[in-house]
Amino acid sequence: MAGRIELTVNGQALSLDVDTHLTLLDLLRHRLGLNGPKYGCGMAQCGACTVLVDGAPARACVLRAVKANGTSITTLEGLPDTATGEMHPVQQAFNEKQAAQCGYCINGMIMNTVALLARNPSPTDDEIRQAHRHHLCRCGTHLEILAAVRTAAENLAAKTEEHAR
Repeated sequence: MAGRIELTVNGQALSLDVDTHLTLLDLLRHRLGLNGPKYGCGMAQCGACTVLVDGAPARACVLRAVKANGTSITTLEGLPDTATGEMHPVQQAFNEKQAAQCGYCINGMIMNTVALLARNPSPTDDEIRQAHRHHLCRCGTHLEILAAVRTAAENLAAKTEEHAR
């Protein structure tokens, strides 16, 4: 059975016919060619498929595309500044701190960090750990990820302060 959905993906309004069983992850990767979100476990346990749905982190591997009707989706590809192509401050920080080893978990870590810093611009280390507790990194770059989140928070605060002047 198919249905029509209207949603915005990375700032682009879309109207699509989708099967009711199609996951948001499959829609993003296979229909829209967005490869930031990864297929990891398929059970919402690893976080590799995380996207932002109306600004909140969501596991795209278990979310049916029809449930995303009327929402705004942001993927890793939607984070850079569209005018300049400059990476989002969170992406910059993860790059600077070399927080990726194999890179498989990084999509979820970055998307989750964007959401964390939007609701808590200056998290403690414990708050960062708590926010990322359901994201698996098997390579063990946990210290670099923690440093990247701290750096991203500092960079976003500096950018906000700069714009306020």
